Amino acid sequence: MKLGAFSLSLSVKDINASKQFYENLGFTVFAGELEKNYLIMKNEDSLIGLFQGMFENNILTFNPGWDSNANKLEKYDDVRKIQQQLKTKGVKLESGADENTTGPASIMFFDPDGNAILIDQHV
Repeated sequence: MKLGAFSLSLSVKDINASKQFYENLGFTVFAGELEKNYLIMKNEDSLIGLFQGMFENNILTFNPGWDSNANKLEKYDDVRKIQQQLKTKGVKLESGADENTTGPASIMFFDPDGNAILIDQHV
């Protein structure tokens, strides 16, 4: 199962304070819009998303079809294929992708400890 680029999506209280904190750790803004309360920050191949007021808890995020620079991969497992494999393995999905579509879609589920996992395909 090829899940694509990995990032940790953090629910932050003050995006400016979080931005400054992660800049002090060597992260730089890679994408996003501060005015819309979200930034994607990068330090080499490590990615974190800072999201203020968008969701309650932190989320492990995977992006099928992207490398760590958000470049489209030639070969990747479509989110719908991943969804089918997870269902076969008995993973209960919180939300799923329409298997009659193509292109961007996402699925969400939780690990045994309640951590949210988002598989978010943009291509």
